[in-house]
Amino acid sequence: MSNNKEIAVGIDIGGTNSRFGVITNEGEVLMHDRFPTSSYPKAEGFVRAISRKIKDQLKQCEGYTFKGIGIGAPNGNYFRGTIEQAPNLGWKGVIPFVDQFKKFFNERVVLTNDANAAAIGEMMFGGARGMNDFIVITLGTGLGSGLVVNGDLVYGHDGFAGELGHTFVYMDTGRKCGCGRRGCLETYASAQGIKRTVFELLADSTKVSELRKLSFEDMTSEHIFHAAQNGDRIAKEAFDLTGRYLGIKLADAVVHTSPEAIFLYGGLAKSGNLILNPTIKTFDDHVMNIFKGKVSIRSSELNGKQGAILGAGALVWKKRK
Repeated sequence: MSNNKEIAVGIDIGGTNSRFGVITNEGEVLMHDRFPTSSYPKAEGFVRAISRKIKDQLKQCEGYTFKGIGIGAPNGNYFRGTIEQAPNLGWKGVIPFVDQFKKFFNERVVLTNDANAAAIGEMMFGGARGMNDFIVITLGTGLGSGLVVNGDLVYGHDGFAGELGHTFVYMDTGRKCGCGRRGCLETYASAQGIKRTVFELLADSTKVSELRKLSFEDMTSEHIFHAAQNGDRIAKEAFDLTGRYLGIKLADAVVHTSPEAIFLYGGLAKSGNLILNPTIKTFDDHVMNIFKGKVSIRSSELNGKQGAILGAGALVWKKRK
């Protein structure tokens, strides 16, 4: 990493709102803000408007060298600089996102999916510093994953490798997934997944639970977290089941890349030991013998630190080998 005072802009694209900010090459977030994605029916309008906001931020950063813009986006293709068929964005089809930003900036613009951006952020500014082989799992509305092998992200030939959220818990059965199939891991281990688990448990039990007063639309994973902290048996069982599903699939994942560590990042991961303990126990019970005791599962060090902006911005400094 350069010793110069360098900055980059990190943008995390979300379906309703996007987050963006200016970060330094030492992992300090100098400023950050939100921007309404859903207010712009066309990507071009969004890019034009957020570029103005970014330039306003950069004017306040005298004394730094601006290196470029990193973007984490759903279905972001690193090779093509495109957002492709993202189900939770209003912009349909293949969006040439990097090319659109280059109309407003001469510096480097790089894009990948949000989980890959989180992995680069973990490598540069988080718990994976000094590691060459690790996995980051993002537990948000869905489940994303970034796989790093020999110090580089695994992209595959088309830019879409490493989608652990769409490996099967139950093949051809189970819960309907946004990808069009059934039984994908993200329908069980994600913020939406744990909600679905809670409602199945509520329907199948007469246990007293503070969660019974909430509709599916109103309930969040944060409600489930607080209920579990208060000793709610339905909420605690939901976390145990979620950790079991995740632990089993992580035991599968390590045979592919033999990582040193697996980091859990995102809203659901902020539940700490409620999600970590059942995940680790199930992983340890099911992982292949040659990997036992070699892989640690831990919370991301970027949780609660504007991690999405840090991860996206870190892309500017990370060059593929």
